[in-house]
Amino acid sequence: MRAVRQKNTGPEMTVRRLLHASGYRFRVQRRDLPGSPDIVLPKHNLAIFVHGCFWHRHPGCKKATTPRTRAEFWAAKFERNIMRDSENEAALRVMGWRVLTIWECEARSTDTLVAKLMSALAPSRERIHDRSICRR
Repeated sequence: MRAVRQKNTGPEMTVRRLLHASGYRFRVQRRDLPGSPDIVLPKHNLAIFVHGCFWHRHPGCKKATTPRTRAEFWAAKFERNIMRDSENEAALRVMGWRVLTIWECEARSTDTLVAKLMSALAPSRERIHDRSICRR
């Protein structure tokens, strides 16, 4: 497990390259935020986690397999990963951040990735409406 990287993974680099090429500026691995999101766009108040399908148990993904040996160990490990992810996401939302999770398998398809990122980055009408009320 020492060979498993926590940052600068292939899917994470794909997302970062795409965001940078689209003109978005971001911070990487913000340690002061719960869960140290992989990518943070402070201007858009968006925290992005790029999760591996195996480690974070992407529902319905063929990469979310369970090893046959030491099944109890792996079940407990995966359960804790899922709990930690939901705790971190909830803590970020309480702090006012929007959270986006991009799965490893989604990063393989550029079209899917672009659509997901742009829908998260497009300002919603509710947020624009709330800002106009606050400025009065």
